[in-house]
Amino acid sequence: MQRNWLRLALIAFVPLSLAGQDLKEFEKNVTEFTLANGLHFIVLKRTQAPVVSMVTHVNVGSANDPAGMTGLAHMFEHMAFKGTDTFGTKNWPEEKKALEEIERIYDQLESEKNKGARASQQVIQQLEADLKAAINKANSYVEKEAYSKIISENGGVQLNAGTSFDSTFYFYSLPANRIELWFFLTSQVFKNPVMREFYAERDVVRNERRMSFESSPQGKLQEALLTTSFIAHPQRSLIGWASDIENLRAKHALEFYKKYYVPSNMVVAIAGDVDPAEIKRLADQYFSSLPSGPTPPRVITEEPPQTGERRVSVESPTQPVLYIGYKRPEPTSPDSPALAVLAGLLSQGRTGILYKELVERKKIALAAGASATFFGSKYPDLFFLYSAPSAGKTVEENERAILEVIERMKREKVDEASLNRIKAQVRAGLVRSLESNLGMALQLASNYMRFGDWRRMFTNIQKINEVTAEDVQRVAKTYLVESARTVVYSKAPSKGEGQ
Repeated sequence: MQRNWLRLALIAFVPLSLAGQDLKEFEKNVTEFTLANGLHFIVLKRTQAPVVSMVTHVNVGSANDPAGMTGLAHMFEHMAFKGTDTFGTKNWPEEKKALEEIERIYDQLESEKNKGARASQQVIQQLEADLKAAINKANSYVEKEAYSKIISENGGVQLNAGTSFDSTFYFYSLPANRIELWFFLTSQVFKNPVMREFYAERDVVRNERRMSFESSPQGKLQEALLTTSFIAHPQRSLIGWASDIENLRAKHALEFYKKYYVPSNMVVAIAGDVDPAEIKRLADQYFSSLPSGPTPPRVITEEPPQTGERRVSVESPTQPVLYIGYKRPEPTSPDSPALAVLAGLLSQGRTGILYKELVERKKIALAAGASATFFGSKYPDLFFLYSAPSAGKTVEENERAILEVIERMKREKVDEASLNRIKAQVRAGLVRSLESNLGMALQLASNYMRFGDWRRMFTNIQKINEVTAEDVQRVAKTYLVESARTVVYSKAPSKGEGQ
């Protein structure tokens, strides 16, 4: 979701009021409860308009993908809007048989392939043909886009989902008088998901990888930065590796669901024109029967300390691009507010230090910037910097200029006027995300899951306000160091023999 900055006239007032006395007023409109099975609800009553937004946040992401099955968290997310045995099908008894037949044939195919050199290519070809026919038969029973049609016919908008390295979100908005529809549909999906059109959707995901990474120069650089920076932690591929995606099975997705989609690993946030007592009644009615389960295992693999700069180049026929990542602690770290302000100073539009230095003064880059985080919200991350060299200028020139700026940030404290301006803009970005029902529900859910308390969405704003020039200088000295640095850049392809 893009964030647009608030007008400067609002910046000075809104963040402080949100972070201060208005928290108590805000709390009066929030109701929390937890069902017996462990599913937690956060309900925010906002009566400005007769609409309501619902967010389901599941505490699982691609870092939880099993070995050899990268992309599985993302794959299950694609399944969530495919319907159940009661909607999305023209004939469930026959579709169920067809889906079971797919898996039976697939088991035989994998068994034959597992024989290695002893496998019969003739048998494999016949099973592949049988599998294709079985998939086509199962797909013939599908009521296409049934879920989204029900939502749109009832005035629903913003139907979407997303998978990150550490979480999965499902969300949309409805007229307030259609809230029970969300309870019915969502509870059905999480009680009894159907792996409908799984293999067609697997092809969609495979193509996503092709378009976003394999055919994208920037995607290649992003993946190179992750895989070079992190050698042990499993947060290296969000969408999954090609060979893993191509071999994902419907049964794998169901196993993943049973392990991670348990009530205690989920939180629901609802914001809009609702009656909290009615929401509690509907939650009991529709979600109490969702089976509880053991708390899923945490990711135990920790990234070993980086002990020296890492550097990699990626061949690309496009204009060169430079990415630099520095290891930094997880975004829940006490140093995160200072790192956010540091990134703002470096990269806040045309007033950012990198833009002024590389683009305006030295004229060696078309664009340059920084971000306090690169990809996640729960695990150790990267402080990210980038530049796109101007025509005739080199990656090396840009890298030297960026490193000079970083060293200056370590030597010299930022002046108070610049610090206050950037803090106001960073705070405004946080506030902007709270303006809509959907933005509020997303923040309530994510802050509860990350910090154990949705109130952190207010205290985070206050913590930005407390950042000092000394804090900015300290985090620059602590984290932007050579031994924690990874440099990734694109370059022109090497000429082959005879060229």
